[in-house]
Amino acid sequence: MFNLLKIIRKAGEATEKYPFAPMPVSPGFRGKPEFSAEQCIACAACVVACPPNALTMHTNTERGERTWQLNLGRCIFCGRCEEVCPTRAIALSPDFELAVGRKEDLMQRATFSLTRCVACDTPFAPSKEIEFTMALMVHSGLSEAEAEAMRPQFETCPDCKRKQALCSVEPETFVKRG
Repeated sequence: MFNLLKIIRKAGEATEKYPFAPMPVSPGFRGKPEFSAEQCIACAACVVACPPNALTMHTNTERGERTWQLNLGRCIFCGRCEEVCPTRAIALSPDFELAVGRKEDLMQRATFSLTRCVACDTPFAPSKEIEFTMALMVHSGLSEAEAEAMRPQFETCPDCKRKQALCSVEPETFVKRG
């Protein structure tokens, strides 16, 4: 009997002391997504890439807002959102404990303001996305003055751009030939 106790003592602990001690996770473990609203530009790349539709975006043009939402109850921790995010605003953490008392606690939200079109005053794109684009233009080699001169193009909605493009085409272009 004494020999058995010696063998057991040498073997050590067979299990983790979880939940009383933190559970060690391996490097590269995919836990719940952590979102940084400060870094996000509301481009919706993560929403398009999300297989279980855990990420959604709703645009309210009346209030001039775009709302980003993550439902952790639907998330499968695949990491596609992290892969496609251009600003690294979303990353998978090693945190895997998702027990909550209410379903609403599994939701994460962020609201972004929309830029109004310089031509028709309709809200159409997140302000942070336009600022990010302007910063990319400067980073690509344009001077700040050249980038600022292009700002009206980025602050014009697609409908107004389409109308401007049609107005700039000569009328004889649309004459039916035959």
